[in-house]
Amino acid sequence: MPDLDALAGSAARALAYLPWWAESLILIVACCAVVMPLHGIVYRAMKRAVSAKSLFWRSLVSRTRGPSRLGLIVVAISLASTTVHLSWEVRIALNQILLVAFVTLTGWCCATALHIATVIYLRRFKLDAEDNLLARKHFTQMRILERAGVTLVALVTLSVALMTFEPVRQYGVSLLASAGAAGLVLGLAMQPVLSNLVAGIQIAITQPIRIEDAIIVENEWGWVEEITATYVVVRLWDWRRLVLPLTYFIQKPFQNWTRDGASLIGSVFVYVDHRAPVAAMREKLVEIARATPLWDGRVVNLQVSDAKESTIEIRMLVSARNAPQAWDLRCVVREAMITWLQAEHPEALPRHRTEWVGAEEPALRRAEARRFAA
Repeated sequence: MPDLDALAGSAARALAYLPWWAESLILIVACCAVVMPLHGIVYRAMKRAVSAKSLFWRSLVSRTRGPSRLGLIVVAISLASTTVHLSWEVRIALNQILLVAFVTLTGWCCATALHIATVIYLRRFKLDAEDNLLARKHFTQMRILERAGVTLVALVTLSVALMTFEPVRQYGVSLLASAGAAGLVLGLAMQPVLSNLVAGIQIAITQPIRIEDAIIVENEWGWVEEITATYVVVRLWDWRRLVLPLTYFIQKPFQNWTRDGASLIGSVFVYVDHRAPVAAMREKLVEIARATPLWDGRVVNLQVSDAKESTIEIRMLVSARNAPQAWDLRCVVREAMITWLQAEHPEALPRHRTEWVGAEEPALRRAEARRFAA
């Protein structure tokens, strides 16, 4: 022990000749050098302990790795600053650093707790289920609210951290209370971000779109893949990604094919001759629909929707469980019906009728007209 006291005294005398910022830096580095390996050992032990448990516990340990490390560093620096003889300038600097670190740790813990609460809530719902309307509803709400909450926590944390510094305290107050000239300028500069944030909260409550909704937007068809705090990612049918701001879905019209349910009615149009056997086609449509697993057994119908000079328009309606199956079912019905008409009723295929008039016919007509006139 006397040797350790002598070593500590000589170290303190050596540090006394250094500037205050160097003393602070050395103390922080020394604490990190001691705490980080210790935290790594404890973290690996905790990870092994939960390796055989559920996904929730593994995710919990993984998510708390950063906050727990920062918390241990803050505690180590605080203990070291109280036990080691330091100058007044070093103590002021360390107190400021510890205060900012504590504010950051609090915000980080709040964001982590928010994420863990969201994960716990969403464990009851499965997006891969066939009837996933309720799951998509809750996933959309919780993800948007989580991102909005994390953004709010980040803004409050930044504001409180700025308020700990005397020269910039007014900016922290302006950011937190949105008051004053600085707050006005910041509010105007962040208007797109704030409008998207408000739109995200509105989408979470009213839910015009949900995760994995089938929509048509900007004349493109796809699925809602991701909803962030500021934009929406739409996965198009050909694997492209369409990125749109949240305000788009509040201000502009779009089609949602799975708003209240995933089932859809698909329409197929064919154009045939006037001699087409409509009754036989109606029976054939029922046969085609029953033969494919894409049909959900709810709607199958055939009607003559229009009649023109050379063709009649046949509209066939069939229902499916979701949008992709509805598209495939329409293609199956169209192909099978045309193939059946070609094989069984070729006279029903569209054709153009032309009447050829001989060159002598106009002269005969003129002679007949003169005879009648006489």
